[in-house]
Amino acid sequence: MGTGKRRCSRCKYEFIPHRLPLHLTRNQWREILHLFLLEQSSNSIVEQTGIERRRVLRALTKVRIVMAKDIPETFTGTVEVDETYLGGQWRNKRKVLRDTGTRRGRGTSKQPVFGILCRNGQVWADIVDNVEADTLLPLITKQVQPGSIVCSDTWKAYTGIAAKGYVHRLVHHKDGIYSDGKGNHINGLEGFWGYLKRKLASKGGITRRKLPLYLAEYVWRYNHRADPEQIKMQRIIQLLEKVRG
Repeated sequence: MGTGKRRCSRCKYEFIPHRLPLHLTRNQWREILHLFLLEQSSNSIVEQTGIERRRVLRALTKVRIVMAKDIPETFTGTVEVDETYLGGQWRNKRKVLRDTGTRRGRGTSKQPVFGILCRNGQVWADIVDNVEADTLLPLITKQVQPGSIVCSDTWKAYTGIAAKGYVHRLVHHKDGIYSDGKGNHINGLEGFWGYLKRKLASKGGITRRKLPLYLAEYVWRYNHRADPEQIKMQRIIQLLEKVRG
């Protein structure tokens, strides 16, 4: 017998549709979205709106799911590619995890995330199973138009970028070089990773199951950081209406 769960095609988060009908008015949605965009906690949203906690949590999950579907258009021009690893403080991990892999970087037991940043200020990121070429190169070809300039570090998985029809520029981090003075660097994406990790740390810890939704949220927030609140709110409402229809 099936569980009744559905899986978001974008972020792979499993959820039970209509398990708790929201029946929120448009004004209630606006109240929730206003506080959410101000990065208020769910407890604070419940307190300020008077809406039942379970309904608020369901509403916030729906918002993050539609954010995951709001993907930037294919990048062109100059882009940066890089991977990072997300997880709690190593000392807080169970011993069985501390005994496997290295504490930092490639080989860690933390969750790998791959990202692409376009110099127009937009970023795309997703959770990946590993950081090998068979995983990363198809993501680059899907999100970046051929002929674009792709900047990366010297990780072996990026070796085949030029063969895919891109101009490949290497940044030699191992030699302490983070920019060649000609615009070839991945500093923009490194900045986004810092932003993402600060935001996740402020949540006090995210379970691995929920990580795709929070990643989608902060990618979306970063991409719309210059938009006025009213524009962001209207975009989210439109996304919600689209999936509801």
